[in-house]
This record gives sequence, structure tokens and C-alpha cells, in this order.
Amino acid sequence: MPNSRPSRKAAADPTASSLYVQSVEKAMKVLMAFDGSQRNLSLSEIANLTGMDLSSAQRFTYTLATLGYLKKDQGKKYELSPKLLDFTSHYLQSSDLVNRAGPYLQQLSAETEEATNLTVMDDVDIIFVLRIVSRHVFNNSVIAGTRLPAWCTAPGMAILATYGDDEVNDIFDRSQFIKHTPATITDRGRLWANLEQIREQRYAHTEDQYFYGDVSTASAILDAHGRGIGAVNVAVSRSRWVAERDLRRYADLLISTASSISSKRRS
Repeated sequence: MPNSRPSRKAAADPTASSLYVQSVEKAMKVLMAFDGSQRNLSLSEIANLTGMDLSSAQRFTYTLATLGYLKKDQGKKYELSPKLLDFTSHYLQSSDLVNRAGPYLQQLSAETEEATNLTVMDDVDIIFVLRIVSRHVFNNSVIAGTRLPAWCTAPGMAILATYGDDEVNDIFDRSQFIKHTPATITDRGRLWANLEQIREQRYAHTEDQYFYGDVSTASAILDAHGRGIGAVNVAVSRSRWVAERDLRRYADLLISTASSISSKRRS
């Protein structure tokens, strides 16, 4: 059975290396404390969320504010600074994948008149790195930088289908199988069956898996070795979706688009 396949052995802890700088980790913890659930945080809230004592939290917060990555409001609470967007801009401008995919994503958007996305894997999640919305966009809350679980999204499953079985099992082991909607598939055996089908048909299709009313179709972008490095997908509102008309058309468009962006296979 697919769900009986062994997982990979755990890798050595990289944080134990003498090269690992803990002060950098702590600075990043301060920034990551601003996860979007609250616009601003007090010093004591930052200390609580990061697990630091108040003195350490104050030093790191002061340094980040001095560098311009945090700013303090009049109520002495901190919030993220727009300067952090520099990193997003630098990533988008320097990413070969984003630069290759951009024109194809625009063409796909024009042909479908639906929201089109480029996503990449980060650990057990996918991250939206490029998104072109349409007047029919289903969900305005999804923007560049949005992170979703790979196991319950069409782009994530499309990429996972290109990985080896042990790597997929490792990602599944570290994922939280939560019912995001009543339709969310959380059974590992069914997820493996879906992956096998995706491997055969070269595209993934999900309905109501993370957002209720969302119909998503995706195909993986491959590197020269056939491994998924990203995915393109089209997201359609259920009210606009007609399976007999749309599924095969979108699947063919996505497979063709992903293939055009993919690196040439090495012999």
C-alpha cells in the first residue's frame, strides 16, 4: 500500500553546526513574530512569541528598528517596515524561474480570463511568488508571499508528484492533515492514490480542498532532471466551473505552459 512506504531517515540537525549563527536566528524570529494575525506587537508580546527574555527581545527589536526593518508607532508598539519588501523585489528580479515564467503566465491569464499563479515549494508548503488576477478572481486574500500546505493544493500535489516516494513520505510526516473544508482529503492512502494519478496524467486537480468553492488545476515546472521546481495553476470559482468544458482545456493549457517554462531534460 502507498501509505506503508518508509520515510527517509532524519537528516543531521544543521543548527548543531559551528557555522550556525544563533543571533541571526533570533533576529529572524523577531521578524517572523509578525505573522499577519496582528498588525503590531508590543515588546512584551514579541518576547513571549519568540521565547526570548525581555532584555534580548529589546536588543534585537532595537537593532531591527535602527536598520529600518521595524518601525514603532506612537503607542510604542512595533510593526513591519515597507523596507522588508526590498527582499521580495530582489527575489523576483533575480529569480530565473520567475523571469522565465512571467510571459507565459500572462499569456495563460489572457487565454483563460482566470487567476493564474506561479508557486514554489518551501519545506512542506507552497508559496505564491507570482500571481495574475482577473476580474473573475475568486480570492483576493491570496497574494505573492501567501503560504499554503502542499498536500491539499493542486500546485503542491503537482510538485510532490515529481518527487521520490521517500521524500513525499517525509513531507507528509511533517505536515498537519487538517480539514480546511468539509471536502478536504486527509486520508494518506487517498492522497497517495491521487499522486499516482497525477504522475500519469501530468496535472493535478483539486476542488474545495483548502478554500471552499475553489477549483484549481496545476502542472509542475521541471528542472533538467525532471524534478519539480515550481508549478503553474489556474484557480476558478465553482460558480464559473463547468467540468465538461473546462477540465481538459485547462489541463492541456497548463501542461503546455509548464513544459515551455521547464528546463530541457538532460540525456
